[in-house]
Amino acid sequence: MTNEVSEDAGRPSRAALNGMPDVPFGVAARVWTLIGFTSFGGAAGQIAMMHAMLVDERKWIDEPRFLHALNYCTLLPGPEAQQLATYIGWLMHGARGGLFAGLMFVIPGAMVMLALSFLYIYGNHIPLIAGLFFGIKTAVIAIVAHAIARIAKRAFKGRFYIGIAIAAFALLMFADAPFPAVVLGAALLGYAGQPEWPKLFGIHAAPAGVQAAAEGGWSQSLASVAVWAAVWWAPVGAAALLLGPTHILTELGVFFSKLAMLSFGGAYALLAWLAQDAVAVKGWLTAAEMADGLGLAETTPGPTILVTQHVGFLAAWRAPAPFTPPVAAALGAMLTVWATFAPSFLWIFAGAPHVEKLRANTRLAAALQCITACVVGVMSYLAAWFALNLLFAKSGWMNFGWLRFPLADFSTLDWTALGLSALAFVLVMRLHWGLVKVVIVMAALGALAKAVI
Repeated sequence: MTNEVSEDAGRPSRAALNGMPDVPFGVAARVWTLIGFTSFGGAAGQIAMMHAMLVDERKWIDEPRFLHALNYCTLLPGPEAQQLATYIGWLMHGARGGLFAGLMFVIPGAMVMLALSFLYIYGNHIPLIAGLFFGIKTAVIAIVAHAIARIAKRAFKGRFYIGIAIAAFALLMFADAPFPAVVLGAALLGYAGQPEWPKLFGIHAAPAGVQAAAEGGWSQSLASVAVWAAVWWAPVGAAALLLGPTHILTELGVFFSKLAMLSFGGAYALLAWLAQDAVAVKGWLTAAEMADGLGLAETTPGPTILVTQHVGFLAAWRAPAPFTPPVAAALGAMLTVWATFAPSFLWIFAGAPHVEKLRANTRLAAALQCITACVVGVMSYLAAWFALNLLFAKSGWMNFGWLRFPLADFSTLDWTALGLSALAFVLVMRLHWGLVKVVIVMAALGALAKAVI
């Protein structure tokens, strides 16, 4: 694989300029397509798959450069696995390589998710389908707990970072603090505090790394920003012009575009913002429906952040005019996917020429580490929020000034949901089953439980 001849022998390829094997675009395209259709398991599984296929098997990219690219992508808002695919595609074949790799990482999962969302709407009244979705719901708390444990391993590099996680949890749970403010506050703490207290943050020098490609410089970056900002906002602007600024499609485009700019920490951190705004404020869907969306996203290839597509689907279904509900829902799902993923191409194509400088900035490294610790607290709040809404038919909040405390009516506890959730927790956390396998098993058990009870 590594000795194939370039499609254009007259001049060096992008990969050759970057010191990488000269792989024909068609060969790379087939591999990116394979990854797109088989990349189950969330970001960790997807990154592991790319490492196995690109580093270990084909040796298209070496280990230091792969890790260097991954570190850069963790600095960015949005899905780091999709951005990693986009960046490696850019290293190998320029803009067309990055575009193809990034799109193929999303499109297969988005197609499956759209089909599942239609099944969710049309089949939820069927006892068997309702039971399957009930079982999927019971796996959600265990799925989030697994993600918390995984991220905490790399986040907790000292008691200071544990304190950040606790503070983030408390602000969200007991003060109803806005999610963006909590994450940005953590980032500012790291960025401003690292020069003053380097020992506290544990970051003293620029991380070692390989030299990244820097061709094009700022002129290329500015051109990329202009092009991709226009591409990103064109569908949102079209919806506003044709349907009005208050139409649900316009609202979805603006909401998920804002969310894409602040979605540090991955899909699970993003769900905290969705819980606050899409569920509690805007009323686009219920907590149970969002849990269903997360369960569905875990069963599809591609990024888990495709859960946002389910939110957009249901929101547009419930406010379809002037379209029929199926057409509006499909448009809402597609616009949500667009607003969620288009910004990633802007970050990659504009920032790629300057990767090394960004990565070597210790203040940015400290900000990223604080965000990662904050995300553990955010996800812990999300797990508590899901448990409150999924296990109890009646729950709410008790307010004391600017503080609030969760309340649950224990007489409405769903014992079947509790038992299945506990089983899912054991399968994930103790027996280390894969998440897709757990979701499938819990769906089957949910259908069985609903048939028996």
